[in-house]
Amino acid sequence: MKFDIAAADELLATTRAVRKRLDLGKPVPRRIIKECLELAVQAPTGSNSQGWRWLVVEDADKKAELAKLYRRAGEEYLLGDLAGTPDAQTKRVQTSAVYLMEHLHEVPVHVIPCLAGMPAGEIHTAQAAGAFGSIFPAVWSFQLALRARGLGSTLTTLHLACEKEAAELLGIPDNVRQVALLPVAYTLGTDFKRAARGPIEEITHWNQW
Repeated sequence: MKFDIAAADELLATTRAVRKRLDLGKPVPRRIIKECLELAVQAPTGSNSQGWRWLVVEDADKKAELAKLYRRAGEEYLLGDLAGTPDAQTKRVQTSAVYLMEHLHEVPVHVIPCLAGMPAGEIHTAQAAGAFGSIFPAVWSFQLALRARGLGSTLTTLHLACEKEAAELLGIPDNVRQVALLPVAYTLGTDFKRAARGPIEEITHWNQW
């Protein structure tokens, strides 16, 4: 198969973290979520472990409870640690993140990617790299698949400060570890652009640091 490189590059370069432009009023069919998850699990995974698990939350009451946990963890960070930042770009991200915190319960679908068999507590760097490296490629593939279908998301981790409470709320077993929460919705418009990034030459080293 000959790939359309320009289309692939555009998808990769314009899949943004979407918060303010999530369409809170448009339902997301389960069919779309399933299609994107089927593509997500084609991603590589360490030792072909395929330990990914996906919890899709549509229930309004459960989303509301998750949003409360998210707010509890997020208020101190978003309204405290980041509130006084002088950097304009960081300020825009902070404003956007606060918007999501205040409207998370309204987002049509919450998707929580998880890892089965990952032990609780701290783990060695090599174990962490192998574990998270076996789920985040699939998460990114899921987000790319959403973008290709006119939907958006952003990878959030704030609710993990209340991971145990979220696990109790959702009935997640002790041997399954949550790694993120993705709010998923159609987007208000699809005209996303490339982000401003510094020159690759400033952050790339060849053969030696």
